[in-house]
Amino acid sequence: QVQLVESGGGLVQPGGSLRLSCAASGFAFSRYAMRWYRQAPWKEREWVSEIWTSGTTYYADSVKGRFTISRDNAKNTVYLQMNSLKPEDTAVYYCNVQTQRGDYWGQGTQVTVSS
Repeated sequence: QVQLVESGGGLVQPGGSLRLSCAASGFAFSRYAMRWYRQAPWKEREWVSEIWTSGTTYYADSVKGRFTISRDNAKNTVYLQMNSLKPEDTAVYYCNVQTQRGDYWGQGTQVTVSS
């Protein structure tokens, strides 16, 4: 079955960096676009970034220029490098894939930006 396992979250000071990873299994990873979403307390889940099979990337305006998404098809892993973090980036970050069989999510990883 499809599994997405996020890691790399934690507590970081404003201006700091983190790299999130999402290890995928149970589907042909290289054939699908991969996405990152986040959900802050008392807010709806929002799209953050995506990377297509071609390597084309897209970002929400709120993270453009600070976050970089990438993928390693040999490792079935997608990454989110987050730099210049701000308190408003605090959220649970989720990995997502949409396949013909359905829409799948990981369990999420907590990112807290605070001094």
